[in-house]
Amino acid sequence: MRDNHMDSQFDELAALYEEMAEWPFRKHCEIPSVFSVLGDLSGLDVFDFGCGSGFYSRALRQRGAASVTGYDESEGMIAYARRREEKEQIGVSFIDTLDETTEQHFDLLLSVYVLPYASDFPALLDMCGAMVSRLKPGGRLVALPIHPEYALPPSYYRHYGFQLSSDEQTAYDDGSAITLHLCHPPYDEYVTAYYWSAQALHEAMTKQGLEALQWHQPRATEEGLNLLGAPFWEAYQSRPHAAILEGRKER
Repeated sequence: MRDNHMDSQFDELAALYEEMAEWPFRKHCEIPSVFSVLGDLSGLDVFDFGCGSGFYSRALRQRGAASVTGYDESEGMIAYARRREEKEQIGVSFIDTLDETTEQHFDLLLSVYVLPYASDFPALLDMCGAMVSRLKPGGRLVALPIHPEYALPPSYYRHYGFQLSSDEQTAYDDGSAITLHLCHPPYDEYVTAYYWSAQALHEAMTKQGLEALQWHQPRATEEGLNLLGAPFWEAYQSRPHAAILEGRKER
């Protein structure tokens, strides 16, 4: 899972991550695309791995999941999520450690922007194992890694409130560092992530018992297209910074 450096990156970012749900590329593209892939949640027990501020956890419960458990190692993130739950009483359980009580228990696991924080392949393999082991046999995993073909020019995504910077000579090498700059005014925050190719992600997931892997591209909704215009979305939809990876645990 994340190391201590990774944890410290996120402890002070909970409020920002919550507000990011309203940024256009998330509100009108990423979030609806994720829920389109997730489909009907009725009656499902769902695990939100790396839940951060709890945004997706709450949304999963509100969209019909029978139960939702949100997990994150960041003290700042999980404290924020728990405060929101205490106030709003949506019915989400938030945990900060993994143990045998959550193994092979869930129908569906969602993991948004977590895989990029594995800094080497053994860490990626461990992270995938921790995810897959939460699922019942036949359970489904949906994750958002950095897109294996994300655009390299740092300013490419500036229009959407962030920048991705890397060494262009090694940008597509597995485990290479990427600096995420959250620069949507008034914010100016930096986070370190790591690149993983489709081949590396497939290898890690299949070694841990996931099968039938498939990729989905995020797409802006009609509302988003009408509200902001097609030109706003052209660059992002041509080279989205993230993709949706879906698979199913072996029975």
